Amino acid sequence: MAKNYEGILIGQGLKFVVIVSRFNELITAKLLEGARDALLRHGVNEEDIDVVWTPGCLEIPLMAKKLAEIGKYNSVVCLGAVIRGGTSHSEYVASEVNRGIGKVSLDAGLPVIQGIITADTLEQAIQREGAKEGNKGFAAAVSAIEMANLLKALQ
Repeated sequence: MAKNYEGILIGQGLKFVVIVSRFNELITAKLLEGARDALLRHGVNEEDIDVVWTPGCLEIPLMAKKLAEIGKYNSVVCLGAVIRGGTSHSEYVASEVNRGIGKVSLDAGLPVIQGIITADTLEQAIQREGAKEGNKGFAAAVSAIEMANLLKALQ
């Protein structure tokens, strides 16, 4: 019979780093609150959660790469908010950030979780930072716990 692998949602004994973009901090601070809440609720000790702030979202992949290389963390959670303005600039930013985060995760063999909100308006972003649509930072942190445990189970 085939063996079934799943990641459990217990964070005890795991170490996480959360990278947060300072740009759109009105939104990203709430995402960080959600991520921290999720990690603590799932048994992660406060001292096993580090937070690193970047100026904007484009800087997140480089920071994720450097933090993944340290070998100290079981997962990296990336939080930011890209809100469409009057130009197509937001599309380029969102695309590059997503590509970079995915590349870091594959290259490092470490869960690097994408918690970047992309929204057309500030109101849409607010809905995804804790209002009607839940907190995407919380969801990203839960994914980080599950993936960290799944990788442990496979080893």
